[in-house]
Amino acid sequence: MRSIFPVLTVVAAILAFWYVACVPMNIHAALTNAERGGAVVTPEGAAARRDMGAMGLALSNTAQWGDTWAQAKPRLPAPHQVAVELWETTVQKKITSKRSLVFHGWITLSATLLGFAIGSVAGILLAVGIVHSRAMDMSVMPWAIASQTIPILAIAPMIIVVLNSIGMQGLLPKAIISAYLSFFPVVVGMVKGLRSPDQMQIDQMRTWNASRGQTFWRLRLPSSVPFLFASLKIGIAASLVGAIVGELPTGAIRGLGARLLTGSYYGQTIQIWSALFATAILAAALVAIVSMLERGTLLRMGFRR
Repeated sequence: MRSIFPVLTVVAAILAFWYVACVPMNIHAALTNAERGGAVVTPEGAAARRDMGAMGLALSNTAQWGDTWAQAKPRLPAPHQVAVELWETTVQKKITSKRSLVFHGWITLSATLLGFAIGSVAGILLAVGIVHSRAMDMSVMPWAIASQTIPILAIAPMIIVVLNSIGMQGLLPKAIISAYLSFFPVVVGMVKGLRSPDQMQIDQMRTWNASRGQTFWRLRLPSSVPFLFASLKIGIAASLVGAIVGELPTGAIRGLGARLLTGSYYGQTIQIWSALFATAILAAALVAIVSMLERGTLLRMGFRR
């Protein structure tokens, strides 16, 4: 309960800042609409206001502030407009409707989960190879690091085109882009975890005549679990970003990326912001699920956190 008040205070401050930011962002359109409706604004005429700063216009026309929070296509929608759009497209629409964010969220989530599974398995296997093979450590790890320097926006269209040319369409290309983003955090975290036992612990395993496999299963792997879950939380959020990016080059009509695209095509900023918030909520839910799995797993292993 002690943490609720600080959290609510921060949320209230963000909302207040957001409402204030809407005024200068939307004031030009608000004054134009008010003038067409017969209201007196300062200065008169859109041509006279075109080169004026938004802050100056907002301060000299305080009566039109309310209109900046109620426009159909604002530059920056007000928080309540985004909340209404989220409510209407998640609760009031059937989940089979193409206007439902639940429908679009599931399309993106399915690619995210498949890509996350592929990326996590690949990352874990690669990390095991790197830890046990000096050659892989020196040859593969630099390539893994270099792969993350390539912008995903540049490589995603190439992946889509190449896979489309061999007949792969739909879910798999997006999943591969998600896997591309999620495997690297898993590799780094898993390598660090597998190498976390100190030399004294490894020497102790040798004194017990433990084989390399026994050292791996009974010492290295349990030691890597906290590192693995930390990287999985990063990986699943990155995987969601990859799925959305994978929807953009194809001009997709389904998925959260498609909602962002159609919103930008038609200037529907409220739709764009609602899709962004839906993405953030989905990412938070996925990370929370991984955190719950982490707590349960660590408790069963005897870790107290």
